[in-house]
Amino acid sequence: MKYALISFAFLFIACGGDYLPKPKGYNRIDLPEASYQPLPDTLPYFFEYSRHAKLLRDSSWITERYWINIYYPEMEAAIQITYKPVTDSIIREYLSDSYKLTSQHNVKAYAIEESIIELPNGLFASFTELQGEVPTQAQFHVSDSTDHFLRGALYFRTATKNDSLAPVISYLKKDILHLLTSLEWRE
Repeated sequence: MKYALISFAFLFIACGGDYLPKPKGYNRIDLPEASYQPLPDTLPYFFEYSRHAKLLRDSSWITERYWINIYYPEMEAAIQITYKPVTDSIIREYLSDSYKLTSQHNVKAYAIEESIIELPNGLFASFTELQGEVPTQAQFHVSDSTDHFLRGALYFRTATKNDSLAPVISYLKKDILHLLTSLEWRE
């Protein structure tokens, strides 16, 4: 009886006052200052990548020798890089596959914007930005059309909505553009 009376008193006290909903909160995202390091010379391509990222070998079941992931542990993001040597007859297939992989996001993307970027080495890169709740927010490919084909895509390993990740996405797009502008082929 004593416990019932105490419980009733707490219940009566707890029910008083007006309830005001709390405003929406957003995660605080502290982004590091951009700083870059060279890629090891064991690959047939070279570029500079972020000092805040780890270079990992691709561990997917379809991986090939020169595929890597540039993993950002603080952001739970990765830029997946695939590389293929080119022969004259297969370059069209690589380009077609690249565009096909991007177009698969048409279902959830509300905007897909492709830009052609002229790189300092004279090559041209296709850089595609995707908007909406898509698994990848940026994709790119570049080739010299005779020997090398490199493709990349940005992925996050988090369930956070893309609008909340907007500052991180913008930061990583700048890293991708730096990667592309520092790209060189190794023979």
